[in-house]
Amino acid sequence: MRNSRDETLPVWCYNSAEFFALEREHLLMSSWVLAGHRNDLQTPGDFISVDAFGERGLVLRGEDGALRGFFNTCRHRAHALVSEERGSCGHAIRCPYHGWSYNFDGTLKAIAAEKTFPAIDKAEFGLKPLEVEDFLGFIFVRFKPGGPGDNRGVAERFRPYRAEMESYRTAEMHSMGTGWHCDIDVDWKNLMDNYLEGYHVPTGHPGLQRLFGPSYMAEAQPTDVSRQMGVMRDKPSENWSERMYQRWVPRPEHLSPERQRAWCYYTLLPNVALDFYPDLITSFEALPLGPGRVRLRARRWGMKGDRQLRLARYLNYRINREVQREDEVLVASVQQGLASRSYSFGI
Repeated sequence: MRNSRDETLPVWCYNSAEFFALEREHLLMSSWVLAGHRNDLQTPGDFISVDAFGERGLVLRGEDGALRGFFNTCRHRAHALVSEERGSCGHAIRCPYHGWSYNFDGTLKAIAAEKTFPAIDKAEFGLKPLEVEDFLGFIFVRFKPGGPGDNRGVAERFRPYRAEMESYRTAEMHSMGTGWHCDIDVDWKNLMDNYLEGYHVPTGHPGLQRLFGPSYMAEAQPTDVSRQMGVMRDKPSENWSERMYQRWVPRPEHLSPERQRAWCYYTLLPNVALDFYPDLITSFEALPLGPGRVRLRARRWGMKGDRQLRLARYLNYRINREVQREDEVLVASVQQGLASRSYSFGI
């Protein structure tokens, strides 16, 4: 008889090179990766780059205004075509290694010292394309098409939440710096197990508990997305940063009264989240580096604003910096516990 209780993955899945190779090939490579924002691609030749799962990609705006994605790998000798997170290619994509250049549609434009080569059919050596999707201003790519029955785009997956996400006017936002990243010795699934549930908030995140109390909730949809949400209480927090944030957080007119006081976390499984606040949007990505090791990456987008908005964002950062520290301590302890002979699976 099937056991009705919900069990976690067995512990060996969290530190197995063989299992990681399988999940990379059959899960991660066909998942959608956040590359950046549409407003970083204003003119032809502007690009954003993305590194994930051992692959490199880039998205750029073409002469026709269309956004196209390519593997960030020269067809000549595999050097990266661009190395910055965003910038401009000028009039062509030019490899810095030997000078091969490509048009913005990916076709091979010119070969440096071409007469020294045997005859080369340029049509054979264009850049390899990537799937690209613009969802509410956020640009996603994937390195491998989805499998049979699982070729859904980002918009289709976020369909249950699209209307409420649109109310934040994310397409009008602009990047706020290049963000940050850090590498930690935990498995990416351990990290996402923690991020996707609100059960640990009352004990693991006292600051969030002070802000939200019992309103914090989490839910998942069959389209492979989830939402967590907490609505700030009117009672002033005893913590200075939290109390000042409650006081100074703006109330944008384009948001409903509830959303003006809410923090909403939307996750695109398996490993990308967009965190919606009244004052800005942040991303959270768990980029696996191998079994038992992950890179956390976060970026920020928002509207231009006044001093009050800048103050709210500073306080938001102070609060979430402590939340991040708490999460890192929690998942590090779990990772160590996963190696214990006393533990084989969880509930």
